[in-house]
Parts: sequence; C-alpha cells; structure tokens
Amino acid sequence: MVKSRPMFHPLSLFVGLRYVRARTHKFFVSFITWASVVGVCVGVAALIVILSVMNGLENELRDRLLSVTAHARVIAPEGAGPPPSAAQWQAAEQKIRGAKGVVGVAPYVQLQALAVRTPEMLPVLIQGVDPAQESSVSDLGQSMIQGRLSDLVPGEDRVIVGTIVAERLGLSVGDTVTVLIPTVTDNSAPTPKLREFTVAGTFEVGQTDNDGSLIFADIEDAQALTPGSDNGHGLRVRFNDALNAPALAARLRELLPKRFQVIDWTQDNASYFRAIRIEKTMMALILMLIVAVAAFNIVAMLVMVVTDKRTDIAILRTLGASPRKIMGVFMTQGLVIGWLGVALGVALGLAIAFNVGTIEPFLERTFGFHVFDADVYVSAVVPSDVRWANIAMISFAALMLTGLSTLYPAIRAARTEPAEALRYE
Repeated sequence: MVKSRPMFHPLSLFVGLRYVRARTHKFFVSFITWASVVGVCVGVAALIVILSVMNGLENELRDRLLSVTAHARVIAPEGAGPPPSAAQWQAAEQKIRGAKGVVGVAPYVQLQALAVRTPEMLPVLIQGVDPAQESSVSDLGQSMIQGRLSDLVPGEDRVIVGTIVAERLGLSVGDTVTVLIPTVTDNSAPTPKLREFTVAGTFEVGQTDNDGSLIFADIEDAQALTPGSDNGHGLRVRFNDALNAPALAARLRELLPKRFQVIDWTQDNASYFRAIRIEKTMMALILMLIVAVAAFNIVAMLVMVVTDKRTDIAILRTLGASPRKIMGVFMTQGLVIGWLGVALGVALGLAIAFNVGTIEPFLERTFGFHVFDADVYVSAVVPSDVRWANIAMISFAALMLTGLSTLYPAIRAARTEPAEALRYE
C-alpha cells in the first residue's frame, strides 16, 4: 500500500503560501503584487533613513548648544525676595558640588548690553565666566576658532565674540569694541555706562542665537560693569549625563532653598527641540503615506485574486473549509507580500543609514552637488543616528497597515457562496 503524504497544517497557511509562490497568468495582478512590495520597501526605507538623519542633526544641534552652555543654571530671579548674599551663594555651591551626578560647578554673570563700533550697533549678551573653572562645566574652549579661553585675563578687558557678532561689527582679533550697559542712578534716572573691550578671539557654534549675540568676558570684568549689583549672577552646573539633566536638575531643586531657581538646558532650548519633534512627526506621517498607498495596492491585488480564485474557494468550501479558513488563505497571501516589503525596507533603510558617510561623498562626486554646502552649513557632513526604538515603531506601523489591508479582500472571499461560484463553471 502506498502511504499518502500527510497534509500540511494549517490549511489556510498551506494554500496561502501556494498562492504566493504560484505563477499567475494575470500579468496585471503580478505587476501590482511587485509594485506593492516595492512600495512598502521604499516607504519603510525612506522613513528609517530620514528619521536617522534627523536624529543625527538633533544630536549635532545638542552638542553645539552644549559646547557653550552648561547642563543647568542656578539663578536667583529678581522680585522673589532680597538677593542672596555671597555666603548663601557659597553654601548653594557646596550643596550642588555634593549632589549626585554633578561633575562641575562654576560661577557666571550675565548682562544685557549694546555692542557699538561705529557706525554699527548690536544688542548682545555678555557672559562673564571664570576661565579656570569654565572647562569643568562646558566645552567652550573647544568651540574657539581663534584665541583661547585663558586669554580672558582679569582687569585687561578682553572678550571673545561670536563669529556673527564679529562679522556684523567688522571685528577681528586685536580690534576694540565699545560696550554700552544701561544702568539707573539712585534718582531712578537712566544712565548708560560705556566700556571699551579688546577682542581676544572668536568662537562659532553654528547656531545663530549664540554666534550672533554672545560675548564672553572674564567674570571680574563683567561684574565691574555693574558694581554693587548681583543681578545676572548665577552658577553653571555640569552633570555626568546631559540627557538626564531634567531629572538631575529636579534633585537640585529639592536640595536648594526656594529662593534659587534651577533651569536645565532642555528648558533653555525647548523651542528648538520642540520644532525638531514636530518636523520628525510630520515627516514620519508624510512618508508613511507611501506605505499606505502600497497597502491599497495590496487590497486591489487581493480583490482581483479573490475574483480569479472563486472556483478554488467554492471547491474548498464544498470540501468542508470554514469561512474563517478561507479568510486565513488570503490574509496569509497579503501578509507575506506586505511583510516581505517591510523586511526588505528595514534591511535597505539600515544599510543606507549606517553608511550615509560613504554614500554621501559618492553621490556628490557622481552628480556634482553638495548635500550640505559648506558655505551655508557649518557641518558639511550628513549625520545619522539609528535608534532601534524608531526602527521598531516604523516596522510595527507598516506591519499593521499591511495587515489591515488584507481584511476586506479576505472577508469578501469568505462570503463567496459555493453554488453561485460553480454555477457557470
């Protein structure tokens, strides 16, 4: 007796995979099938690459911002009571130094001023720092193009200016610039105070707000501009993890008296990162439309397959297959096609995202253009940061879209009546 080969179970998976592998005489159905795979693949790959590049740009912006700013600032806002005494500031500094996660603390002074160099005037923000301690709270020294942070010697009235400030005022190293500080006399009469500084160097962060308004001076020279006033005085704090700054700043608020206010770098630059989040969200939604169009192609392809396989459906029903198993057949076919596109898209997207640094120069040499023009952008290299959470989110969303696209054709197939399908066969 010849032994029959056991039937593959479950039936829905077996028949669905056979339909995927089978060559169809319907060219249009085959074309839409491949178009669906390519559409899902391109959409998923584009999402991965775009989000990875935007993550890289976000990281670069964060690094540039943190190169001239500390991870947190401790200030005593005006109008919240009498200004803290020098002893209170020292006590606060000691508490901060002993706090968990803090790796550096340094005093600073911040003043609004007007930089004047005839015939130009420019509103600026003077930040007085201690060169000996500044390296413990920021990477300011690494942002210099010309000059060094140690050139800020107390009593010599030297400053380091942003490149945009230097360009607008026509300044270079060794030039002098007049700084006007608005002050008020005892009679509440406004009295501007003028002081001349020498440019000891320039810095560039690649961010207009900093390069176009910041001027660094020695903390003693900055305090001399407003003698007897503690306005603008504060402490700059550096943590061991910049990304954990909000949580660490919250701990400092619990340690310090209510008179002091702690502001972390994410609060100072909230508008920038909010804009990036909105851009990433909108870009993801727009690119996900590519996957949605491909999912509609899967719907159209499966509807045509259901129409073409009405006889097969009727035979399966007469042999005892339930409507649920018929649904499973066409859902299997659609899911295999959709998930194949997702898998190819993830592979292609990761290959491009991990090799952007190699692909970009090749494209620039081949087509003779620059993705990031060095005359416009500070960085001419396209950054990329692949985050696996993003990959998982993109894959899940694409799988859900392709899965949902199989429901209508599968339900339509399950509702096929065997007698009607076989009547004219």
